[in-house]
Amino acid sequence: MRLSISHETTYHYDDQVRASIQYLRLTPHDSERQHVLSWQLSLPRPVRAQVDPFGNILHVLTLDEPHESIVIGARGQVEIDEKREAEHESQSALPFLRFTRLTEADDAIRAFAAKQTRKRTDRIALIDLMHGLNQHIVYTPGSTAVDTRATQAFANGAGVCQDHTHVFLACARSLGVPARYVSGYLYSESSEHLASHAWAEAWIDDAWYSFDVTNQLSVPQRHLKLAVGLDYLDACPVRGMRRGGGCEQMHAKVVVSDSAPVAMPGVQTQVQRQS
Repeated sequence: MRLSISHETTYHYDDQVRASIQYLRLTPHDSERQHVLSWQLSLPRPVRAQVDPFGNILHVLTLDEPHESIVIGARGQVEIDEKREAEHESQSALPFLRFTRLTEADDAIRAFAAKQTRKRTDRIALIDLMHGLNQHIVYTPGSTAVDTRATQAFANGAGVCQDHTHVFLACARSLGVPARYVSGYLYSESSEHLASHAWAEAWIDDAWYSFDVTNQLSVPQRHLKLAVGLDYLDACPVRGMRRGGGCEQMHAKVVVSDSAPVAMPGVQTQVQRQS
């Protein structure tokens, strides 16, 4: 399947921002499951690509002059291998056993993980865990924030894809299974599904397998991966800091389709295909 992405995020500020820095993980890379055909960023100024500790393609946008808004765009086409269920990597999976503030497991989460999997760590057991979490945490937009911890979302029984993923990571790591956060896009013919998405990957039988708790999917047929990390903070598409500006308003528009992406204004930063 060939997916086309058009993603634009606009930040507006009440007052002038004196300076800002944005960390952008908005560029996919080639893997066994996805092949980047074309990709470019639309930014206020040109930036250079680098690779972060998790192997993600990272761009750092620094604006030293006063500004009242920022527009960040990404667009391109990626070929997805719908038949591939797992991906292999040479990097060690052991770092993804580490808990973070957002993925800490308490006694309730540990007990839930043990019960749902019967203390097994095979793929079928983790699929059972995925289904159990989908039933326990009701998808409820607006019920959580970006800094909501797994323990909070689990206790409240409500959240969004980010929370589903964080709780799955907490459960998997409590069982001794390396697991990581994935940010990216999901293609769906239904308008009820958000195009910008998050899901989990777990290291089983020397490969990474996907677990989309929100949609109860264990085969990433229509998922396009942008970045991975220990939690949302490592893998979110845009994360920044600023001086001044007062209150911030953010508007994002994401379109995932099987047709050609639309053109975007601004400084175009061509991204070389990673091999």
